[in-house]
Amino acid sequence: METFATRGYHNASLAEIAERAGLTQAGVLHHFRSKAGLLTGVLDLRDRDDIAALGEERPRGLAFLRHLVETAARNAEREGIVRLYAVLSAESVTEGHPAQEYFAARYEGLRALLVEALEEAGTLGEIPAGLDPTAAACAVIAVMDGLQVQWLLAPGEVDMAAATELVIGALLGRPLSEAG
Repeated sequence: METFATRGYHNASLAEIAERAGLTQAGVLHHFRSKAGLLTGVLDLRDRDDIAALGEERPRGLAFLRHLVETAARNAEREGIVRLYAVLSAESVTEGHPAQEYFAARYEGLRALLVEALEEAGTLGEIPAGLDPTAAACAVIAVMDGLQVQWLLAPGEVDMAAATELVIGALLGRPLSEAG
């Protein structure tokens, strides 16, 4: 994880990864078959950890947006994972990148979860009428990803959770803590 996070996929070597893991290159390849397979395994591990933090069932409506603020706060304690995500998500837009499909599907899934949560919140009267759930979902994801990059560059100056909560509150027209 650390090697991919600090060097990116293309500059990370299997030799360095194997050395950090206390294995030979052949040992790494025995478990993951390829460097791309290893990358997918690392990304899947990150997702399993995030899903476990979510609990047995996804929070509904604005509770899901509050969960995103909690995720931003938790990410401030996981620099390696945040760096891995920021580097690889940006790198994945290049032609032939092995994580391109992963990130395309991840963003599609995140947008769908947020749209669903915002529609639930709309049904419950928790958000203002006329808020476009799809545009709002894209905006929240963009803010969270952008904040991660800013935080990595200036961790003492960027509070990802506070900024995420502020932007969600702006979309709602009131602080998230007062909503719903």
